[in-house]
Amino acid sequence: MNLFDIFAERVSRAMLSLYPDVEGLADLVAKASMEPPRDPAHGDLSSNAAMVAAKVIGTSPRDVAARLADHFRNDPDVTSVEVAGPGFLNFRLAGTLWHSTLRSVLTSPETYGKPDLGHGAKVNVEYVSANPTGPMHVGHTRGAVFGDALAALLEFCGYVVTREYYINDAGAQIGTLARSALLRYREALGEDIGTIPAGLYPGDYLVPVGKALAAQFGNQLKSMPESEAIETIKPIVLEAMMDLIRSDLKELGVVHETFFSEQQLHGENGKIAETLNWLREEGLVYQGKLEPPKGKAPEDWEDREQTLFRATQFGDDTDRPLVKSDGTYAYFAADIAYHRDKYLRGFNDQIIVLGADHAGYVKRLQAAVKAISHGEAEIDVKICQLVRLMRDGQPVKMSKRSGELVTLADVVEEVGRDATRFLLLMRRNDAAMDFDFARVVEQTRDNPVFYVQYAHARACSVLRNAANDLPNLDFSDAALAVSDLSLLSTPDDLEVIKAIAEWPRQVVLAARAHEPHRIANHLHDLAGKFHAFWSKGNQDAQLRFVNHADNKLTLARVAMAAAMRNVLGSGLSLLGVSAPEHLT
Repeated sequence: MNLFDIFAERVSRAMLSLYPDVEGLADLVAKASMEPPRDPAHGDLSSNAAMVAAKVIGTSPRDVAARLADHFRNDPDVTSVEVAGPGFLNFRLAGTLWHSTLRSVLTSPETYGKPDLGHGAKVNVEYVSANPTGPMHVGHTRGAVFGDALAALLEFCGYVVTREYYINDAGAQIGTLARSALLRYREALGEDIGTIPAGLYPGDYLVPVGKALAAQFGNQLKSMPESEAIETIKPIVLEAMMDLIRSDLKELGVVHETFFSEQQLHGENGKIAETLNWLREEGLVYQGKLEPPKGKAPEDWEDREQTLFRATQFGDDTDRPLVKSDGTYAYFAADIAYHRDKYLRGFNDQIIVLGADHAGYVKRLQAAVKAISHGEAEIDVKICQLVRLMRDGQPVKMSKRSGELVTLADVVEEVGRDATRFLLLMRRNDAAMDFDFARVVEQTRDNPVFYVQYAHARACSVLRNAANDLPNLDFSDAALAVSDLSLLSTPDDLEVIKAIAEWPRQVVLAARAHEPHRIANHLHDLAGKFHAFWSKGNQDAQLRFVNHADNKLTLARVAMAAAMRNVLGSGLSLLGVSAPEHLT
């Protein structure tokens, strides 16, 4: 039960009945907002429908709002309706509606707030896609958590989601990786390899890879030319790195369904060649010379005639080169081919999560997806800004494991999966943030994940305590749903219920905007309301959950706690965070 959607639909019907002959009115009103007023003193719900529609109606927003207000004055679900400001319509709802919402949380705990926005549509969420040259470092962690939470949110809202990882395994870095592993192989055979040469990967994570190669090949690789040995071990080392990456991600609760190898794109019969031929047939590439850029030249600019993609035709700032001067494909050519492959796999809805250093890729990727799909597909490029690790107010730079970077495993080992995920999801993905090791292990209200998990555990404790104190009463969700919820009539009761009732709206907003941080922040707000009610109950016996003198009131209050438990549990699950029933 989504009261915001219900009243948005009622306002829409009222508008169409009042102005039946206004062309395009339905589409305009559908874009109007229905949300809580910024100041709760102004009511429960606020609509800007009158301001959205006034121009096509041909009158002032306040006049439209006044007519709408008159329409709702006799509605039994509305206790008052007022016109405010330039034409806002503010509603105060009858308590029965809030109680009905609470009841729906208890009767349908698995589906409350679960909208069918996707209607089974396929969506591809590509995230992490780190170079497979070593363990995951903390720079990958935010994108991993963000992409995973977004995928879960979209699934919750009725989309069929594919979680995809793009393996960058066609570049020179894989040869460098194999050469580095070959050095560790020699070390495993007893050679003194000395200092790792510059340009190779020095991390000791390759030591076990070298030992495995020694066990598999013995001295065989030493007798081969280095180039042959490198080609022999490349797939083995690559798979070892991907196993390491999968293991790191699993510790964070991240599991991908699809791993796409960049190698599929290259070669004479690869997907890049196929895509370039298709682009030529479509007239979307040409031989030309780019104008010298103003300011700093981008890395893909060359002062020569070359093969260019008509990116500006699809909203990019400049046309993009596809073939380098040495005849090899530019990286963007691989991007186009890869996203065309996604489209041919049936993904008209694509999301890609990139790091802060890829902000310049947004327009070109959007142009590419428009071009290869004739405008049928869309891509949302989400940029995750940097995370600064802090300890005692000082930046953390060194890793106890690698000596160079803080790894994902380091972070999860020290603070745990729950704290890592929740804190990284508390802010918008495109806002830089600090991750304070000290803060996320504290059991105080300053630790957001503890604050929310503690609220869930407290709600669970209400049900346990009630069942222990009053064993003759039924505290199942089904029994609580038929209790007399009208007894929850104090302003404090209603404040908690209204926060619970906003859950479906926040889910829709988060899913449509691809912003899972909205979920984390709403859970934090919900927890705050519940903790505040708990504290007031310690001071005022009339606000306690268990009232031994009034079984009906106890059942109603416990119903409210059960609803809070259900919503907090559902939200934490979406974020990939546990919902403990006990916290010490």
